[in-house]
Amino acid sequence: MSIELRPGTAGDGAAIHALIAANLTAGHLLPRSLEDIEAHAQRFTVAVDAGKIIGCAELAPLSDIVAEVRSLVVDEARRGQRTGVALVTALADRGRALGYVTLCAFTHQPSHFMRLGFSIVPHVWVPEKIAHDCVACSQFRQCGQYAVSLALRAGAAPRLSERSVPTRLVAMPRASVERLRLPLTLLEDAESVPA
Repeated sequence: MSIELRPGTAGDGAAIHALIAANLTAGHLLPRSLEDIEAHAQRFTVAVDAGKIIGCAELAPLSDIVAEVRSLVVDEARRGQRTGVALVTALADRGRALGYVTLCAFTHQPSHFMRLGFSIVPHVWVPEKIAHDCVACSQFRQCGQYAVSLALRAGAAPRLSERSVPTRLVAMPRASVERLRLPLTLLEDAESVPA
């Protein structure tokens, strides 16, 4: 089984639309019209296996320097094969080549993006997204999505190796106030040591 990644074409519009429509609820995706997808098909990267589109993602420009990963979906039967990772990596590479400085996404499952090196950021750190989409959304100011962001520096790329992924991405909550004193004690000890 070999999956090919390639740019989307207008002829892929119906297949991309069907994939997104079939995964609206499971993937927390926003609905897209066939006309919208066909008009922006060249912004998509599609994953193809045996001639069938099994995954897609759009590199949507929000400004001259910020682009968004939009409509990222992999067919439910084909998940777990790192196709989503390959799609996001392809979008990051394309975004970097096009001169974007930041790649962002809005998601209900930020851990997928955090494994690739994205960071959770406040929504207001992506004002381009707010101005472009959020203000017209019925969930504006009640959004359950996380904003994630990745700097597209030259030579930087999303992490692809499972070994490079920390086993725990978020620190455990502190059990007591006593644990909060430990760093201060260490700091005081460090200050008493001559330089």
